[in-house]
Amino acid sequence: MRKKRLKSHRSLQSIVGVLALCFTIMAGCDIAPVTQNAVSTQANTLKNIKVSKVIMQKVGDPTERAAEVQSSFQYDLIAKVGGDVGQILKKRGDLVQADEVIIKLNSNETKFQKEMAAIAVRTLQDTIQKTKQGAKKDLEKQRLELSNSIQKTEQGLTDLLRNYNKMRNDYDIGLVTKNQLYQTESQMMNTRIELDQLKQRLNGLELADSGTEMEAQLKNAQFSLQQAEQAITNLDVKAPVSGLLTEMPLETGMSLKMGANIGVILKLDPIKIKAQLTLEETNRLKDKKELTYYLPGTTQKYKGSISYLSKVIDPKTNAYEVNLEVPNKDVALKPGMKVMIQLTDEKDQIGLTVPSYSIVKEGEDAYVFVLAGDSVEKRKVQLGRLNEPFQEVISGVKEGERVVVSSPNQLKDKEKIGVTENEN
Repeated sequence: MRKKRLKSHRSLQSIVGVLALCFTIMAGCDIAPVTQNAVSTQANTLKNIKVSKVIMQKVGDPTERAAEVQSSFQYDLIAKVGGDVGQILKKRGDLVQADEVIIKLNSNETKFQKEMAAIAVRTLQDTIQKTKQGAKKDLEKQRLELSNSIQKTEQGLTDLLRNYNKMRNDYDIGLVTKNQLYQTESQMMNTRIELDQLKQRLNGLELADSGTEMEAQLKNAQFSLQQAEQAITNLDVKAPVSGLLTEMPLETGMSLKMGANIGVILKLDPIKIKAQLTLEETNRLKDKKELTYYLPGTTQKYKGSISYLSKVIDPKTNAYEVNLEVPNKDVALKPGMKVMIQLTDEKDQIGLTVPSYSIVKEGEDAYVFVLAGDSVEKRKVQLGRLNEPFQEVISGVKEGERVVVSSPNQLKDKEKIGVTENEN
């Protein structure tokens, strides 16, 4: 009986063990799917994004301004002498070269003044020459007279010296008195003084400058003649520079007074290009020395040097003035023509860009999300020019980095991301 109970108890234990093992296996089977589902759920929560590379590209066309061609300088033609218009060789609108005769004036008065001045010069020259010749003859005569006087005085002095020596001998033997000897000695000394004076006069004898006053008159007459000759030359009115002749309302036979306006010459080489700018545009040109310009409707572009950049606003135009100086030997540019000047070059239009839809605005600040491995990094950027669909970025990102372009406003800084797809 007891053996039966033990047998039954062992059978029950076996059944319980089997059941326990089954439950354990079942429990193990239930845990594995739960862990796999958790991992799968986490993977499904990571966001898949699209990214685009930060690239250098053109962000716009050069800034341009309309400008006007003007002469680089304006010269007024003034009549330097009075006279009647004899010939008109150039008319309004003609291109003239420097020193080219434009009109010829006639003036009998000017010609008469020249003739009178020439006569005065010749007369004074003849008078001065004759005066000098007479003075030279007088000088030679005086020299001859002085030379003869010196010769006679020297001979007299020799005779006196001989007589004086004889008298001293006679004085020693008592034949001549002391007073007689003294008189002879005094006479000899006076003769020596006279001889010295004659020699000094001869040495100091020069040609008398009797024509000093006439020489001054001659200089004045010669100056008057030069003025008269210049006046004759000025009867041919010449162009002071090469350029375009304008505003010359003259006709043959008209009388002009000295100082009358004859016309205007516009200097065309070099020529000036003038434009009006805003303060912002002016600031862009501070470091520039030349600008590009072109004629509307053409593709050929040229360079011009900046000759003037205003630092003060013009109250009349409410703008700042810039002038270009341009060579114009072929006179292709004429006053009044319109041209376009480029305030920026093509190279100035190249900038670092991102797609405009990659930018997230937060108040006045702008941000982009930059791909960094398996996460994104939120970066503050400084924006430049807009050229849809791209936006220039001045700072905050580097060329070659990739920014998120798919719903960037739904991302957070350092957020992990899922599958990444490149847009470019």
